[in-house]
Amino acid sequence: MPDRPIIPEFITVHLGRPTAAARNVRVPFAQYIKNVASSEIYPTWPENALRANIYAEITFALNRIYTEYYRSRGYDFDITNSTQFDQYYVEGRDIFENISRVVDDIFNDYVVKQGQIQPYFTQYCAGTCEGLSQWGTVTLANQGYTPYRILQYYYGNDIDIVRNAPIKTNTPTYPGTPLRLGSGGEDVVEIQRELNRIAANYPSIPKISGSRGYFEKTTQNAVKQFQRIFNLDSDGIVGKDTWYKIKQIYNGIKGLSELYSEGITISEAERKYEKVLKKGNSGPSVRILQYYLNFLSYFNLKLPYVAIDGIFGDETRDAVLTFQSLYGLDVDGIVGRDTWDMIQNAYAGVLTSLPDEYRSYSSLLYPGYIITTGASGKVVEQLQTYLKTIAANSPSVPDVTVDGYYGDETKNAVLAVQKLEGIEQNGQVGVLTWNAIVNLYNQFR
Repeated sequence: MPDRPIIPEFITVHLGRPTAAARNVRVPFAQYIKNVASSEIYPTWPENALRANIYAEITFALNRIYTEYYRSRGYDFDITNSTQFDQYYVEGRDIFENISRVVDDIFNDYVVKQGQIQPYFTQYCAGTCEGLSQWGTVTLANQGYTPYRILQYYYGNDIDIVRNAPIKTNTPTYPGTPLRLGSGGEDVVEIQRELNRIAANYPSIPKISGSRGYFEKTTQNAVKQFQRIFNLDSDGIVGKDTWYKIKQIYNGIKGLSELYSEGITISEAERKYEKVLKKGNSGPSVRILQYYLNFLSYFNLKLPYVAIDGIFGDETRDAVLTFQSLYGLDVDGIVGRDTWDMIQNAYAGVLTSLPDEYRSYSSLLYPGYIITTGASGKVVEQLQTYLKTIAANSPSVPDVTVDGYYGDETKNAVLAVQKLEGIEQNGQVGVLTWNAIVNLYNQFR
């Protein structure tokens, strides 16, 4: 949910109340709005009244989609056609020509509260209610009100209209792979932010601090307590059920589907990690990508070698294009979620089926997940062995006990290596830190 809203190409409408045994229909979004407007308002109304109502109808639908209001409750649709819950949609009905023209003009515009990013919950009704009065817009339009002034009259002076929002395929927010100890990235940032807000209302959930974007022990503990409160399996893993339950509770607490919403601010929606990588990008995210591609090229001769220099140039783009072609992805040279997930899956696949001649080196390879506070096991023991050798040869790195548990002692040694190698000092062992530790270990052993 942290990304800016989009205009979906399609919307899935349930032809009945949420719990009714009714069909779902998948409709182009603009066509859906034309149908709703033709069903909810009269084509003879003044155009400014039509436009104000259609802005409200567009924004209402986008709010349902953006907040995953129904999908977070386990339904397989975006909105219903029941006016008790949503907007009136009549399958197969005729569309009024002037309404169609207005929708074509503004279907990718929507209402927000100033300083917030989510489509506002533009509640409306035919008579008198909290929100917009459909017949009241006619009176205001006849008095010379513009569509924007009509919307301000009902929703407050602190609204804006976002214009020309991008049109894209709408995809569920669940990342497809459970988040657990060692996970990292923007999905973890999102869950951490939402759990911290929920914790303000449910104080038994421990606050998560100092680990933004990394699934540490503190995040695991918060997830477990959330699961206990809401009667989910208390395993500390954010699978699909936990992901959408967090969404549902967060949306409810923030009031994202209410007139008086706390809202999501622009700063809350800022990404820590690149959503996509493409030619011209540079930095740590590119270096991580190059590490994976470089590794995979040893086991697939069709993949070209890539230097790990942190610059997404022609060489890296060519490698991405080749990878996408080999794995049946869209061949565009851009690393979005699908390409990134496939690269990580390919890496994990190679790790589990290494040729015999490489098995003696397997312990030196990045395990494929972030190692962080609270982790334990053989991988941590290997990491500590490397750190102990480095500490014996580098005074700036403190010694560690090889006990297989990632506690403060191990974290402090990792921080020292990160400082020594000019890597972000976060105490987490991701690709770049692992690679730096292994390189130092190889120098000193």
